[in-house]
Amino acid sequence: MTAAIRPSISACPACIAAPGAQALAEQGAQKDAHIALSLPTIHCSACISAVERALAEAPGVKSARVNLTLKRATVEADPDVMPDQLIALLKSVGFEAHELDAGTLSVTQNDKVGRDLLMRMAVAGFAMMNVMLLSVAVWSGATDATRDLFHWISAAIALPTLAFSGVPFYKSAWSALRVGRSNMDVPIVTALLLAVVASVWETALSGHHAYFDAAVALVFFLLTGRYLDHRTRAIARSAAQELSALEVPRATAIRDGVEVPLPVADLRIGDLVLVRPGGRMPVDGFITEGRSEIDRSLLTGETLPVFAEPGRVVSAGEVNLTGPLTIQATAVGRETSLHRMADLVAIAESGRSRYTSLADSTAKYYTPGVLFLAAISFVGWYLHSSDTRTALNIAAAVLIITCPCALGLAVPAVTTAASGKLFRRGMLIKDATALERLATVDTVVFDKTGTLTAGTPELTNLSDHDATALQVALALAQGSSHPLSVSLTTAARAAGIVPAQVSDLREVPGYGTQAMWQGQAVRLGRAAWTGATPGVDTAAWLAIGDLAPVAFTFTDRLRPGAAEAVHGLMQQGMRVLLISGDTGPAVAALAQRLGITEWQAEALPVEKSSKITALQAEGCHVLMVGDGLNDTAALTAADVSISPASALDAARVASDIVLLGGDLSPIAESLATARSAILRIRENFRIATLYNVIAVPIAIAGFATPLVAALAMSSSSITVSLNALRLK
Repeated sequence: MTAAIRPSISACPACIAAPGAQALAEQGAQKDAHIALSLPTIHCSACISAVERALAEAPGVKSARVNLTLKRATVEADPDVMPDQLIALLKSVGFEAHELDAGTLSVTQNDKVGRDLLMRMAVAGFAMMNVMLLSVAVWSGATDATRDLFHWISAAIALPTLAFSGVPFYKSAWSALRVGRSNMDVPIVTALLLAVVASVWETALSGHHAYFDAAVALVFFLLTGRYLDHRTRAIARSAAQELSALEVPRATAIRDGVEVPLPVADLRIGDLVLVRPGGRMPVDGFITEGRSEIDRSLLTGETLPVFAEPGRVVSAGEVNLTGPLTIQATAVGRETSLHRMADLVAIAESGRSRYTSLADSTAKYYTPGVLFLAAISFVGWYLHSSDTRTALNIAAAVLIITCPCALGLAVPAVTTAASGKLFRRGMLIKDATALERLATVDTVVFDKTGTLTAGTPELTNLSDHDATALQVALALAQGSSHPLSVSLTTAARAAGIVPAQVSDLREVPGYGTQAMWQGQAVRLGRAAWTGATPGVDTAAWLAIGDLAPVAFTFTDRLRPGAAEAVHGLMQQGMRVLLISGDTGPAVAALAQRLGITEWQAEALPVEKSSKITALQAEGCHVLMVGDGLNDTAALTAADVSISPASALDAARVASDIVLLGGDLSPIAESLATARSAILRIRENFRIATLYNVIAVPIAIAGFATPLVAALAMSSSSITVSLNALRLK
């Protein structure tokens, strides 16, 4: 749903005649604010409607659109509408939101590659049907002038089709040859060129056989395989680009005691920056004024907010929760911790790109062999017959009949079937080689907060308190946005608790909430502030007058299927580790709860990535499962990675597989499916090899007419595709 656009001055001919009106219209258009928001928690059409409705009703908003695939909202609004206002509005209706820098990140992305492949495949398919119809007449016995006419018509259809539809193969072959290497497209292009030359030559000399039909069919089948391969993965943007877009584009600097809004790019080391409640830190620095609590979960994975006071060091990307803070910048721009994390991701991405797929490994040996056989056939038949025309025809037949049509379909046919199977279980495969890499995994590393756990605290001792304590606690908790207060409020309301009547309710940044109840001071917050002694458990303490404070304890709720996933992986013989930025006691408790013996707490993003690299140096093939900004470098450094759909955009982009639902249990099954898929791919390679063992002698012997070549090529492709379907 889009908000109704407010009446504005029209750029009509009458306006052109009135320069003042036109200038006013242009001025208004130029000043419209274009705001991009990341919405990591939306998951359905109802979420889209709720977000768009909330944004549309906001004062000053002209239009709002939500893209569920990208999990983003784009908003056009009056220039005085600030992103923080919209973020707070969405938070009030239950949606997490983060501002994205629209100048850094393109809000929409078109699948140009997919559309291009589909268009070329459609042209090749249409041409193939027409050329095949003409070929049937030739195969049925058309002779002399009739046969030549059909061959020339076939040439008129096939030549422009091959020139247009074969472009992806020509580009790929040329890019390989010009750097002195080979790939699967080199013999394809050689076969196409030789088939065209031989067919035109034969047609010009009134020959009996032309390979126009086989050449066009070859291009169609190969384009089909390439398009299937492309569709097995979501088109993903760079994770480093996503991280950069999460940097705050604007900040409020304090210059000579005056608040000055300006782009973050204009900040310098030593500047004083004001960060209001709900805002993200635009720079690295330390607090000079103010007290609050800071949410560091996106960067470090810490479950609970940390107390912030003058002298505390903060990092770009952290969220200020309860009170205004003044930060003195110690690192800006590319030197901030958030930007350094983006650099880590970019480095890890370049390392992963060195992975060689099974198809490319096969091409390394297959291509020289095919070209050698074709060359030997040409030389042998030329020496035998002294007829260039005969030798060229047989060399073309060898190339066409051995051309890797079955090999071209061997991988995409299987990955498409496996991806469909996993999609039905709630897993989206993004990368073409993800299944191959997943099949080799022997070590699985989990993040904690937001991955194995839901990342939200859950009240554990509601029934331990009397009605009075619950009513007072609810009255205090509902006046705060602190995660523990929100959890307490939710649990108490669900239990039917009615809040007590309190007065002078206010929140003390960094400490908790306080009020007056029946003439007594009441407080809910930190242990020391309420006069309690801190314990091991996560707790909010309630103090009523002079009574001893009582604790409301919380635990981080397990994500559905977490225990099943860990147990299933261990049953398969996997080594399972838990690496988290959260505190030691919280990580130890979860590890014990799930039976994980290897764990590491308080790990920084660079330490997570380094641990993955160290495991790989030991010979391990690592699967990383994570969801936060602090996981992006590790997700990209791992051999293969998975993130939940609820993860931040940057984490989802960095991963190879996205878990669409909230249940983690399909992770164990995905490894078994991947291993089965690799077995099918290798079977397909063996089928293609057996086909060549039978077909090559026939071609070299000179018995491979265009009809035989077309039938052999089609039968091998169908066999490979049917074998792939066994995965289902």
